[in-house]
Amino acid sequence: MYGCVLGAMSSGKRIAMRKDKDEDAPKRQAIREQIDENLKRVYAAALNEELPDRFRDLLAQLKGKDGPGAGGTE
Repeated sequence: MYGCVLGAMSSGKRIAMRKDKDEDAPKRQAIREQIDENLKRVYAAALNEELPDRFRDLLAQLKGKDGPGAGGTE
C-alpha cells in the first residue's frame, strides 16, 4: 500500500518538475543566446587587438635564429 502512495507522489513530482523545466526553456535559451553573443563580441575584439611590442620583439628574435647557420632551411 505504501509503495503505491509513494510511487504516485514521486511521479507527481516528476510531472511538476518537467512542467517547470518546460516553462524555463525559453529563459534558458535566451540566456544561452546572450552568452553566445557576448563570447562572439569578446572574440572579435581580441582578434582586432594590436600585437604587443614584446611579442613582436620575440617573433623578431625567433626569425633571426632561423637563419642559415641556426639549423633552419636555406
